[in-house]
Amino acid sequence: MVVTEDKFIHGVLTGKILGAAMEVHNVLGTGFGENVYEEALAVEFKIREIPFDRQKTFKVSYKGILAKQFICDFVADNLVLVELKAVKKIAELEQAQLLNYLKASGLEVGLLLNFGAKSLEYKRMVYSNP
Repeated sequence: MVVTEDKFIHGVLTGKILGAAMEVHNVLGTGFGENVYEEALAVEFKIREIPFDRQKTFKVSYKGILAKQFICDFVADNLVLVELKAVKKIAELEQAQLLNYLKASGLEVGLLLNFGAKSLEYKRMVYSNP
């Protein structure tokens, strides 16, 4: 899969992340819990030299007061938020979660990766703060 930067925001990086996720899915298949895929993807990111932070915490404020904190699975190269699932199919709930994470983090691009389907399922989302 070749993705060029001018076609998608952070397209080269998201292409590398998707390639790493596909490798993890090809090697492990389905049936494991999300935490197993998270460990494997961290290893694959290191092998492919994709910079990442794991279990990154972001704060959600309401009228200037901390309302909640959330922890996302990965932030790749301080540019792309990556959230993992191990469910039969990505639903609107998981997509809404990724969108909310993007809003709170201030990041523009997010990938939702589902290792629970027969083939790797993914959703790429872009959010621009108004």
